[in-house]
Amino acid sequence: MSEEMQNLSLSEWELGIDPTARVDVRSLADAIDRVKGEIAKVIVGQDDAIEFMLAALLTGGHVLMEGLPGIAKTLTAKLLAQTIQADFSRIQFTPDLMPTDVTGTSVFNLKESTFSFRKGPIFSNIVLIDEINRSPAKTQAALMEVMEEKQITYDGQRFVFDYPFFVIATQNPIEQEGTYSLPEAQLDRFLFRIKLRYPSMEEEVAILERFQSDFDTRSANQVKAVIGKEALKDFKSQIEKIYIRPELLKYIAAVIDNTRNNGDLFMGASPRASLAMMRTSKAIAAMNGRDFVTPDDIRIVSVPVLNHRLILSHEREMEGVELEEIIQGIIKSVEVPR
Repeated sequence: MSEEMQNLSLSEWELGIDPTARVDVRSLADAIDRVKGEIAKVIVGQDDAIEFMLAALLTGGHVLMEGLPGIAKTLTAKLLAQTIQADFSRIQFTPDLMPTDVTGTSVFNLKESTFSFRKGPIFSNIVLIDEINRSPAKTQAALMEVMEEKQITYDGQRFVFDYPFFVIATQNPIEQEGTYSLPEAQLDRFLFRIKLRYPSMEEEVAILERFQSDFDTRSANQVKAVIGKEALKDFKSQIEKIYIRPELLKYIAAVIDNTRNNGDLFMGASPRASLAMMRTSKAIAAMNGRDFVTPDDIRIVSVPVLNHRLILSHEREMEGVELEEIIQGIIKSVEVPR
């Protein structure tokens, strides 16, 4: 055993982790660049949102996209789905939508005098749920088992979903009439909450120039599929092997612990949040061509991982403090490992 290996912590070896092993992530990084290039044929800007969506897809998570109308939430989700060689379905959530309209229902077969299960639109690889907060709690609850366990149980039968299974949900953050807030348990199922902003002045000009002769967004038809299902499986396996130092795991734990012992917060983050930070920081590292995680990777994913899992204290909420400010303050207050 080399001197370098002798100096490695025993706990890593006991866990079957070899920090000296190298992971070739060049094919993953190249594929992600191709996906971004395809989406960029239509979408101007939104680079961070696309990065987070891809990180969630590669790690088996789901995303909630939040933004004002007209900033391409739905279009971005549809274009991402076009770059993956997988099934795609879209569900428009409405106040009268029933849980069985999402998951499926039993249908009586007159010829055989038996009931058979007819699968709903949720049975797809990539599912876009538009305006998820338009439906009441009973319909939102139909997604609980689906998103966490990637299966549904109906009439005593278990139906397991094919890989990949990726939910992209959208919602308008300012509209109140005719909407139903997502409960904390439902929000916690989302890996990221991605807040989309208005484009900059330069991006706005680029949008106008790009679509001045394309009123019907015909350029979207040029977006091609560049990643298949098997490649996604391989990429996920590669991301699992990305090395993260024990000190960085403690750093993640310290950030999460701070949220639970913070006077500015009424509710802190769960272990699901710390796992999400670890997984997605590995994905960000791999997407940038590295086989190891840096503190910057963790900081990049901290806000979208935590901004829907924490609840401000009543005092801070009354003061109009933004949750993102508290998260940034926590990240700055926790010492970064060297």
